[in-house]
Amino acid sequence: MGTFAYFPHTEEDIKVMLERVGVSSVDELYADVPKEFIHKGEYDLPSAMTEEEVRAWFESLASRNTRLKVFAGAGAYDHYTPSVIPYITSRSEFLTAYTPYQCEISQGTLRYIFEWQSLICSLTGLDVANASMYDGPTAAAEAMRMCVACTRKRNTVVASSALLPCVLSTLRTYASYSGINLVETWDVAEAVAEGTLDLAGVIVPSINRFGIVESHLGLSSLVHEMGGLLVEYCDPSALAVVKTPAEWGADIAVGDGQSLGIPLCYGGPYVGFMACRSEWMRKLPGRIVGQTADAAGRRAFVLTLQAREQHIRREKATSNICSNESLMALWCTVYLSVMGPEGMRKLNAICYERSHYLHSQLLATGKFADPFEGRPFLKEFALQPLCDVARLQQVLLDNGFFGALSTEEGYVTFCVTERRTREEIDALVKVIKEAEL
Repeated sequence: MGTFAYFPHTEEDIKVMLERVGVSSVDELYADVPKEFIHKGEYDLPSAMTEEEVRAWFESLASRNTRLKVFAGAGAYDHYTPSVIPYITSRSEFLTAYTPYQCEISQGTLRYIFEWQSLICSLTGLDVANASMYDGPTAAAEAMRMCVACTRKRNTVVASSALLPCVLSTLRTYASYSGINLVETWDVAEAVAEGTLDLAGVIVPSINRFGIVESHLGLSSLVHEMGGLLVEYCDPSALAVVKTPAEWGADIAVGDGQSLGIPLCYGGPYVGFMACRSEWMRKLPGRIVGQTADAAGRRAFVLTLQAREQHIRREKATSNICSNESLMALWCTVYLSVMGPEGMRKLNAICYERSHYLHSQLLATGKFADPFEGRPFLKEFALQPLCDVARLQQVLLDNGFFGALSTEEGYVTFCVTERRTREEIDALVKVIKEAEL
């Protein structure tokens, strides 16, 4: 232990802890772990290296990755990241103290969270947004719990089966440990209209798992008549061109900010958002940053409207989330600032044109049918395959494409963002057309 002074526990510390829990050794502490799962050999770690050697070693590891042209979505989208974002997010103005509680030394952090909240309000049309959350699915689950808290402990939340599978899975987990009756259905309006549910809320997608832009005309009135709140799960990049949650009459909007320029990277990072109407803001989980003035009259930022239950009365709290994906919130804030409203509209126009081009070209191969003919989509769509799906997916992978994701219903989905060129689309279609499927 003396060789590694940065190790927090000495041999004596370990001995005291083992005695306290009633075991004599670390091996005994892990006695319940099956022996076949315990590593017995040496760790395959390289010897000490210079900085240059370390960089070369990691570059050699990275070179083993296969780079594919992404024609997949399902909640993770391959949008372009403006090169200015990494530069701005590393500037010292934003790298202030970790905890926003100490407002006098964390103005950089507080400022960009405030700007993030303001931009989320602009996108959703709602009155107030909280500091960022873990990811979209957990934000949806927090909104489910918020519905129960806002409706005086009504217990049933209806979720559309057209939500992303990862969202539904997270809702089920939260509901099972929160005593919430979660009802999943393809026909949300019918389930609500029956009037037999102790309805706290309804969660629907703005754009569903098949890429279809949904219409929620009349749904908010129906939900409110039954005493519940309406939650809309959104792709924020699409809110520049589709109806906002506020326009549909939603009370709460949630979603994932990954589509706002966060690059795909083996499952992360992500950032959730949540916004609501002003009457419900005291039930928002997490934190809200507000603007004020300091003693000299200068613009300043502080935490405000944070529920004290999250700290001293945990059993009465709507949520105990206090952390936020701060760096990713800053990343998305810079992205939206750089793109601007016109840039976001142009981006969606490109996605729309290219995805519809791929859609028509795939149908022309005769190897797909359209199960949602006439339904509007923006950048992602589902088709019914008339061929062997496993073979289709392998052929695409062998030719450097990632797409044709399978759904539970037997469809395959494709997604086209602004990063995919017309030449790449033609190349993908050519591969499918010529393959024996």
